Amino acid sequence: MNFNNELTQWYLENKRDLPWRNTTDAYTIWLSEIILQQTRVEQGLPYFNRFVEKYPNVSAFAAANEDDILKLWQGLGYYSRGRNMLKTAQLVQELYDGEFPQSYDQLIKLKGIGEYTAAAIASFSANEAKAVVDGNVYRVLARYLGIDEPINSTKGKKIFQQAANDFLNKKNPGLHNQAMMEFGATVCKPKNPACGICPVRTGCYAFTHNAINTLPVKLNKLKIRERYFSYFLIADDHKVLINKRNHSDIWANMYDLPLIETPAMVSTEELFTHPQVVDFFGNELKISEISPVKKHVLTHQRLYVRLIILQNQPIKLQENWFYTPVENIKNIALPRIIFIFLKNIFNL
Repeated sequence: MNFNNELTQWYLENKRDLPWRNTTDAYTIWLSEIILQQTRVEQGLPYFNRFVEKYPNVSAFAAANEDDILKLWQGLGYYSRGRNMLKTAQLVQELYDGEFPQSYDQLIKLKGIGEYTAAAIASFSANEAKAVVDGNVYRVLARYLGIDEPINSTKGKKIFQQAANDFLNKKNPGLHNQAMMEFGATVCKPKNPACGICPVRTGCYAFTHNAINTLPVKLNKLKIRERYFSYFLIADDHKVLINKRNHSDIWANMYDLPLIETPAMVSTEELFTHPQVVDFFGNELKISEISPVKKHVLTHQRLYVRLIILQNQPIKLQENWFYTPVENIKNIALPRIIFIFLKNIFNL
């Protein structure tokens, strides 16, 4: 048997029973693909179920407001994806009368849908012969074919796309793409791949040349920015002071708490004499508690965050600050680290 036949047979016998695999509905497939980008199935499945339950079709999604979408998205990160999903749903409602397109050429024009997602939706919903290339597929192809060109180089992307196109089963591309992705996720894993049960290992370059741990190759282009946040909590038993974030930074248009950002994590004594702190709260801070500094890792940023709890503190209310009832905290879109702070304090 050749590679395609072996892989397809393996998939039919071993695939996980996932809800988006039991449908050809392009909207449902789109939901799953966006949610699962750089997210494990185990983590993404509850989010998928919540989205499908609240927005069973694209028309319902298009009618949502951004705050509701971001609240449902809370904890997944990459919040721009949630915002782009809303724009996509609204565009589909406007251009296609709520019928999610299935063709690659239409999908690729929608906000937040790139080549991978368009190929996945087109092949899974309409069996269009488009090869899907995600992280799992890159890994399978690199190891099986012995491709050492970096997967994130311009040349590498072209090589892997061509290899995926050459391997694609044109008669059943949807099944082939699912098999490639599932195989990479569950057998040909990044670490400790299950080569002992691999049905195609005898033809695999990495297996026969002891190159499993060196393929695929990836250029390290990521620059990490370190940031230092001191949040201030002003609350009583009934309401809490909330900050509405702007649209030009992380967590765009979401909510957090009054914040001072400093170039480093300064001492509390230095922080309390910071001009912004003095402007917001005056010279005398009524401090109840200061949390330990917590590290919060994003893709391109590493945040160091602490929470300073103030009691009965006079403040100079800023334009983007407002009070909300404590019980409403669960209903607004907060970064996960802030939600955890507040959840623990108010026993939400």
